[in-house]
Amino acid sequence: MLTQEGQNNAKAKVFEKRLKQDTFEHPDFYQLDDLFTEEQKMIRQAVRDFVKKEISPYIEQWYENNHFPYEIVKKFGDLGVFGPTLPQEYGCGGLDYISYGLMMQEVERGDSGMRSTASVQGSLVMYPIYKFGSEEQKKKFLPKLASGEFLGCFGLTEPDFGSNPSGMVTNFKDMGDHYLLNGAKMWISNSPYADVAVVWAKNEEGRIKGLIVEKGMEGFSAPEIHGKWSLRASITGELVFDNVKVPKENLLPLADGLSAPMKCLDSARYGISWGALGVAMDCYESARKYAAERIQFGKPIASFQLIQKKLAEMLTEITKAQLVCWRLGSLMNEGKATSSQISLAKRNSIEIALNTAREARQIHGGMGITNEYPIMRHMMNLESVVTYEGTHDIHLLILGHEITGIPAFK
Repeated sequence: MLTQEGQNNAKAKVFEKRLKQDTFEHPDFYQLDDLFTEEQKMIRQAVRDFVKKEISPYIEQWYENNHFPYEIVKKFGDLGVFGPTLPQEYGCGGLDYISYGLMMQEVERGDSGMRSTASVQGSLVMYPIYKFGSEEQKKKFLPKLASGEFLGCFGLTEPDFGSNPSGMVTNFKDMGDHYLLNGAKMWISNSPYADVAVVWAKNEEGRIKGLIVEKGMEGFSAPEIHGKWSLRASITGELVFDNVKVPKENLLPLADGLSAPMKCLDSARYGISWGALGVAMDCYESARKYAAERIQFGKPIASFQLIQKKLAEMLTEITKAQLVCWRLGSLMNEGKATSSQISLAKRNSIEIALNTAREARQIHGGMGITNEYPIMRHMMNLESVVTYEGTHDIHLLILGHEITGIPAFK
């Protein structure tokens, strides 16, 4: 007759066998895979395999040591995650937006900081150069950014102007044969290592314009921000401009007014909506496995009603978010997606990810606060993701404006 310990081990093995047989490792409860093309699924698998090989084995150490693995930039370039929707003639992938979303989902399943690196490069640096730049600028910068030879950053947020970017004080003056740029930007992902910065500043008439600032320009510095408890595997800094001479050919000719950087943020927010979903999926799967393996009162905690309630609610919310992201991706492909629709998806995915991470932490018990599991790292990362590219509350107000026609943030 088996001892109590032997019975517990036997029960755990039964649940482990069931885990290996089921299809919930990458939850697809409503069979969305039927809506994806074979190419989209191949792209997702390629990025998933890359994350398992190049990120997951090392991410906890990178995070603990507050280390940004700069070598990942070239590897991301080789993988094709930088600006994948931009045309192939500039060294990019020419892919659709659902493929891009799936890429960000898989990268952020590995870590939000890693996805931030990719999002900034593709959506906030390459996209504005493609959308608002000259042909010469596109040919000069896009291929090197796509390949990972160059790393870029996006300078919009300032120390005193975050949710109100129109109040920025960074400015430039026309000096005849060049522009003279002065000011500072804050909370800029990638900035300390960036070769290129897309910077938003006011001209002498007060119009917001975009400038490409390159590493090595006299008076341009990018000090690192230290002491972060979030996004520790990504690098964040400032941008400081002290009478920086910017060549006139570095002005983005088609960018005029605040709407230009806002279009860039739409592109980034779209990727975040898929990325945060990847975090939720990773937390859910970790909790589900742990619940099947953790024995209390002689049986796996997965057999308890309250644990099943938590898991069922996680899966329900993840499934709803998957449907939102897929539909938004379809609208993006058709050129029909609106800023408010993107705001809804970004806010929804992050809220679901935060709630899933917190419930998953409870299922893991004390182990949930250790780096043996990804939960606490994901939770701390999400505290940045819920704020950047528009805070949680700002996205509520964007939707409120859409619903009522009355702007509450002016």
